[in-house]
Amino acid sequence: MGPIRGSRKKKKVDQNGVAASELQPLECWWDGFAQRITGQSKSKGTLKFESFFKFSGKTFSYICSLVKEDMMARSSTFCYSNGKPLCLNDQVAIALRRLSSGDSLCSIGECFGMNQSTVSHITWRFVEVMEERGLHHLSWPKEQGEMEEVKSKFEKIRGLPNCCGAIDITHIMMTLPTADSSDDIWLDGEKNCSMILQAIVDPDTRFRNIITGWPGRMSDDIVLRSSGFFKMSEEGDCLNGEKLVLSEGTEVREYIVGDSGFPLLPWLLTPYKGRGLWEHESEFNKRISATQMVAQRALVRLKEMWKIIQGVMWKPDKNKLPRIILVCCILHNIVIDMEDEVQDEMPSSRHHDPGYQQQICESAADDTAFHLREKLSLYLAGKLSR
Repeated sequence: MGPIRGSRKKKKVDQNGVAASELQPLECWWDGFAQRITGQSKSKGTLKFESFFKFSGKTFSYICSLVKEDMMARSSTFCYSNGKPLCLNDQVAIALRRLSSGDSLCSIGECFGMNQSTVSHITWRFVEVMEERGLHHLSWPKEQGEMEEVKSKFEKIRGLPNCCGAIDITHIMMTLPTADSSDDIWLDGEKNCSMILQAIVDPDTRFRNIITGWPGRMSDDIVLRSSGFFKMSEEGDCLNGEKLVLSEGTEVREYIVGDSGFPLLPWLLTPYKGRGLWEHESEFNKRISATQMVAQRALVRLKEMWKIIQGVMWKPDKNKLPRIILVCCILHNIVIDMEDEVQDEMPSSRHHDPGYQQQICESAADDTAFHLREKLSLYLAGKLSR
């Protein structure tokens, strides 16, 4: 896994104005950092925890508790340039700084007083451990009470009943070696090399299901149909809770919402296409758009907070990158689960895929889904008896 292009700095000062000399280790890097954030440093000013990590000390401590056992099992193999071993907080701080800032291995190494190889190995070890220890933070609601809360919150957004999630896709940019014969596979419609992340989120912008690793040239439709979520939903193993009964005996099962890049299915509602729509169709599109916006905001926040996947990955390991993306999604959820106030301060106005045009799914609409959408849109418009 290489550095992000353009992020390497000659000057030993990071983007928050923290010079390497200001945070060199005493017994460990964390000692100097702790003195700064508590105002106990005699030679340096006070440093705000959130300005360096983008989340609170409470969240940092929880993450440390998740990985402690596994990270410390190998602690003796990770040392500073002067030979001193790294404590747990040092290791977690290095990995989180690498993932959240997107700075190069060289820049992170200069900040923490170690070589690039150590930064790389610590970050990857952290990713491996978080995959196992933190995965419970990224899961589909298992209890019906939890799902009912999700549906209630979605309905409050724009009135869509029985909605269980919002789906969207984003591209993770890459620059591959010129000698890589597989370049064309990763070349997407905008002529960028990219890897796809498909995400289904809840109304709190928490990731509930993701799939990543597919080349950027694949359409939203194909990525969805290649996912385990598609198979489970088609076979009734997911989105199989209580149905919404409309008038005239019509039932609407649990569903998710997506944009026009996704197919219209009985469990995936998308907007009406074309011009000259009826009033109830236009209103339904507004409901879908407002609800699906939750997924867009989640992906914007993901890329803003975990900048290692926001820029252009320079010659990434395509086998490791999906696991890094997964861990960034887990960390995104942990910040939400910890009710970290810092997340509320983050801007979320940009689009997660700037420069990309909206895809339009070319697959024929499912007949059952077509009629269900029409019935539901009329029902919501008050044009069917309730």
